[in-house]
Amino acid sequence: MESTSHRFPENAKVALANDGLQTALGKLETGFVVNRATAAGRLPEFEALRDQARDIKNHTLAHLDFYLEAFEAKVIENGGHVHWASTAEEAREIILGICQSVDAKTVTKGKSMIAEEIGLNDFLEDNGVAPIETDLGEYIIQLRNEPPSHIIAPAVHVLKEQVADAFHETHTHLDPNRSLEEPRELLDEARAVLRQKFLDADVGITGANFLVAETGTSVIVTNEGNGDLTQILPKIHIALASLEKVTPTLEDATSLLRVLARSATGQEFSSYTTFSTGPRRAEDEDGPSEYHVVLLDNGRSDMIGSKFQDMLRCIRCGACMNHCPVYGVVGGHAYGWVYPGPMGAVLTPALIGVEEAGHLPNASTFCGRCESVCPVRIPLPKLMRQYREREFERKLMPTTTRAGLGLWAFFVRRPALYRLAARTMGRILRLMGGRRGRIGWLPVARGWTVHRDLPAPSGRTFHAQWAARGKKG
Repeated sequence: MESTSHRFPENAKVALANDGLQTALGKLETGFVVNRATAAGRLPEFEALRDQARDIKNHTLAHLDFYLEAFEAKVIENGGHVHWASTAEEAREIILGICQSVDAKTVTKGKSMIAEEIGLNDFLEDNGVAPIETDLGEYIIQLRNEPPSHIIAPAVHVLKEQVADAFHETHTHLDPNRSLEEPRELLDEARAVLRQKFLDADVGITGANFLVAETGTSVIVTNEGNGDLTQILPKIHIALASLEKVTPTLEDATSLLRVLARSATGQEFSSYTTFSTGPRRAEDEDGPSEYHVVLLDNGRSDMIGSKFQDMLRCIRCGACMNHCPVYGVVGGHAYGWVYPGPMGAVLTPALIGVEEAGHLPNASTFCGRCESVCPVRIPLPKLMRQYREREFERKLMPTTTRAGLGLWAFFVRRPALYRLAARTMGRILRLMGGRRGRIGWLPVARGWTVHRDLPAPSGRTFHAQWAARGKKG
């Protein structure tokens, strides 16, 4: 997937002006956010589980080489194959080679952000293999020729009417006068169209929420069952995952699953949690004849031992973006690459460089909501702040921003002058606010005042109030 992260400011302006997108994003607060809070509140040990999940991931990352080798050994013992890919290009070539080994013409795909990361669909199509997305959200955006805008709800930005338009335009073999006004009608049509795709596919490709070193198992969670059909029906099942998805034991995977669904969708467990261990055995009634796992690095090894290793704890629940006020108004496409929201603001610069994605760590109010809901307690604001520092050090920020920070630094190093300037500016802004106490236009804060009034400061400065409070004590 080609990145437009360097265009985040322009992308954000387009998103803010898109009325349909704003309507769709308005549902985040009443859906994911409320559901997560309800699910967490029903589980007294939820906070303890978050600590346990963090510790499991930290332990695994500290011994990542050991657990990856243990996982590979178990997969081979079970009759499967493990392929190591250092780059996106290597992963694509490996998958294409497996498809060509059975002369595959179509492949069904479960939802996989790693497949998006390596640009798998376009590559397969260019080489004569048709990929069919089977997750309903992914299927919708495939028809619309769009990337996902959310890591668990890829079509969250699409309205029901837009889905109906895509189905009418694509499913031309069906009655053009059929009704697609109700969600159930859309669902039934997608199910009917995809059913034959599952049966015809030669290869099934899924992601993996977790890889279990103890048993050589890949684990996926879905709410539609499409992942099961993608794994079981074709001749070959390919599980595509990044290195950090490995976890030591089945018990550890279960602990992580307990916080994953609650954080993602507010469910106690996803509707389908599927464990796949090797190809079909003689006594099995169904399953693939070949089982392949493609392990992707693509920059993750460089994060081990760095300031950004904590980001590799991420279990892709999407809670951070569901609660992020910036994501909530610009959506996922504005971030310009595979991973949006706060997790993308850290992971994207780590994988494609701060020179390309330096705007993303700045797309944060630092309200801390992302860290407060992360099931593995990733300190996202801290990591974004470190990228801001790196961006400043490399002089990647606009000249005006650097000049503004330099001016601010000049004053804060001189406390007496800082307090004098704060008092002076406070008086000026109060005068500008007039009787309403609100400023409608301010040159140095146009990003704010172009959309809303700026409240004029009232009362004394913080330093003055703090000093007065100290005297009273």
